[in-house]
Amino acid sequence: MSAKTKIVVLRMKELIYTAVFLGLAVVLITLFLIMFRPRQDPASSSQSAAYIPGVYTSSMTLGGQSLNVEVTVNADQIQSVSFVSLDEAVTTMYPLMQPVMDDLAWQIVQNQSTENLSYSQETRYTSQSLIGAIDRALDKAKVRN
Repeated sequence: MSAKTKIVVLRMKELIYTAVFLGLAVVLITLFLIMFRPRQDPASSSQSAAYIPGVYTSSMTLGGQSLNVEVTVNADQIQSVSFVSLDEAVTTMYPLMQPVMDDLAWQIVQNQSTENLSYSQETRYTSQSLIGAIDRALDKAKVRN
């Protein structure tokens, strides 16, 4: 019986080095594919415009007084949110209106959305009614497909 038995000895150090180099090779190939893939032109891939540029208003009634909310937009952004003409009687009867509107307007212009706005528990009803009026004005401004 002259069968020669071959014994293969694998060293753990060599296996670890091989696994590490294979892992690095996979990571490098993935990075190269991500970095050098063709990019799409953002202007052509996105919709041409989200809003019709202009100034849009929405009204709400408070204690018999009409209150107009004005939203100014360009093609892709909300530029400003404000009251059109805040009557002195409304300011006296509802002193939280202007401060709440200023806070909401700042958040809406920063976030470009009326979603996920933060307001305090004390002003939640005022904030919710103002957000409703702002949403109605933005609905008028949206591009219809």
